Amino acid sequence: MESDSPTVIDRVVVHTDDIVTALEANVRRDAGAVLRITPPFSGRIRARLHLDGQEADYDDPRPIHVAPELLVADVPAFPTPDDTDEQLREAGEYSVERHRDAHAEAVDDWRRTVATSVLESTTIDTVEGSHEVSVVTLG
Repeated sequence: MESDSPTVIDRVVVHTDDIVTALEANVRRDAGAVLRITPPFSGRIRARLHLDGQEADYDDPRPIHVAPELLVADVPAFPTPDDTDEQLREAGEYSVERHRDAHAEAVDDWRRTVATSVLESTTIDTVEGSHEVSVVTLG
């Protein structure tokens, strides 16, 4: 059943890659990436990657924007090239090639950690107040 009320939502379905991509864009570039839930609302509804601030003119009800941080438990710090550089130099193993490879691996590890840390439920804010929903991941 479709509705204008976000209170009918009990499950948000989102692709794991969208969560990881949104978080990475926000921590690396402060991109304003969100997961957008577009009306009409239903009990089980899909959230998709979206850049906040790129809205068309919507009548009511407006889409719901969920910060990707709300979908992940304990978001780890994103690895920086400087961190990787320091670790390799301390171990006496620095080279440009090792640095590039080690940093790529650190970023891949971060992505895997985020992907496996998605919460089973979260609270989303709507015009009708806060609302608890289950989170179902794809992929």
